[in-house]
Amino acid sequence: MIRTRPLRLGTRGSPLALVQANMVAAALRTAHGWDESAVEIVPVKTTGDRVQDRPLAEIGGKALWTKELDRALLDGDIHFAVHSMKDVETIRPEAIRIVAMLPRADVRDRLIGAESITALPHRARIGTSSPRRAAQLRHLRPDVSIVPFRGNVDTRLRKLADGEADATLLAAAGLERLERPDIGVAIPLDVMLPAPAQGAVGIEARADDSETQALLAAIDHGETHACVATERAFLAALGADCHSPVAALATTGGGLRGELLSEDGAYHVTGHRTSADPAAAAELADWLLGQAPPAIARLFAGR
Repeated sequence: MIRTRPLRLGTRGSPLALVQANMVAAALRTAHGWDESAVEIVPVKTTGDRVQDRPLAEIGGKALWTKELDRALLDGDIHFAVHSMKDVETIRPEAIRIVAMLPRADVRDRLIGAESITALPHRARIGTSSPRRAAQLRHLRPDVSIVPFRGNVDTRLRKLADGEADATLLAAAGLERLERPDIGVAIPLDVMLPAPAQGAVGIEARADDSETQALLAAIDHGETHACVATERAFLAALGADCHSPVAALATTGGGLRGELLSEDGAYHVTGHRTSADPAAAAELADWLLGQAPPAIARLFAGR
């Protein structure tokens, strides 16, 4: 089938973002029987891609990955945008809707530079700019120090090879999508719970664009969408922001698990609910904050 007007897909221009954009384009072509010309990929340079020398939390948070794509979407330059859902801020503009998600990939982190967290050298330097990963590692290994690491996968691996750190962590899903699944060692979920929405690729369209939404609905993976929505509801109920070390995972068979930590990893609280829905997310958030010491509670001031 030939579309007379191609759908314009907006994406960041990083290697991983382009792989994910092509995954979405291929899924749409298959679902609708379209030819190659039906979807046009439009790379959009984001502030998060341009600024690589400071942690995101210091310069504007997750919106640095989305605001340029949001503008292109609302201005009509693109029909829809593709995101790594863990990089999408919890509160989105009313004019934009999360319409679909691809099937979720491996949610775990992978450790590069050692066979396990316990095998890290004493006082190892760990390269990461994630407050969650930094706090979890400090909780598990109080002796380690954190070295800020930003950039795409190749940039971080190059920094590691250059000796800027002894080890780093990367999302297993990203490495798999880049066809590099053998890099590093997967960290078990009972050791490190992932970031909310980790491993999920989401697709947004304008809330008033029912035609595009209908086309995207054909590739929505309902289970992934529901689980990620629960994890995002957990973040919203916490009032979490990019400074808040928080982990969560919802699964249809395992319910919702959540973890809050202090920045230095000295304190953490964990909890579980047997269901995975927004009501359970709000209940778990309230319970965890009720258990949290001041060193954790102050990190959720947006509540």
